[in-house]
Amino acid sequence: MGAVQQRFEEFLHRPGWLGDLLTHLEAKSGVKRYYLATGSIAFLGLYLMFGYGASLLCNLIGFVYPAYVSIKAIESSSKDDDTTWLTYWVVYGLFSVAEFFSDTFLYWFPFYYAGKCLFLLWCMAPVSWNGSQLLYRSFIRPWFLKHHQTVDSVLSDLSGRALNAASAASREVSQETRK
Repeated sequence: MGAVQQRFEEFLHRPGWLGDLLTHLEAKSGVKRYYLATGSIAFLGLYLMFGYGASLLCNLIGFVYPAYVSIKAIESSSKDDDTTWLTYWVVYGLFSVAEFFSDTFLYWFPFYYAGKCLFLLWCMAPVSWNGSQLLYRSFIRPWFLKHHQTVDSVLSDLSGRALNAASAASREVSQETRK
């Protein structure tokens, strides 16, 4: 048995909700959990490539699990898991904005949603070389450190202008209601 297959088998036998579900399905169907898991992964992969609603499925994969573990991270006393999931959400947010502008073109590429799903899984993978950590350290953080003062200045200016506009509008409304 190969090292990857052995690690996968060990993962499938770990205690937890997945292990419990596979134990139940294995007992009911008589099919080994390895085949249940690989069949499910293959079905999911094929569905992401050819199925209707692949966009929704891909977005659920990229959002539901990270949202759940983010809530758990907030409730835990450790700061490390908070940083891990905040980093994921920064990368996810930037990816979503970039995808908004390019989705019209990317949608036509074969297997786009399968690739997007693999990218999001890489970004949330529980390994030191996961995508969100790598992208943050290599691109986002250097850009942020270089430009954050300029961005802060622009945001402060916009905030002041918005406050002035809201005050002026409030004064005008107040004057009109007194008449």
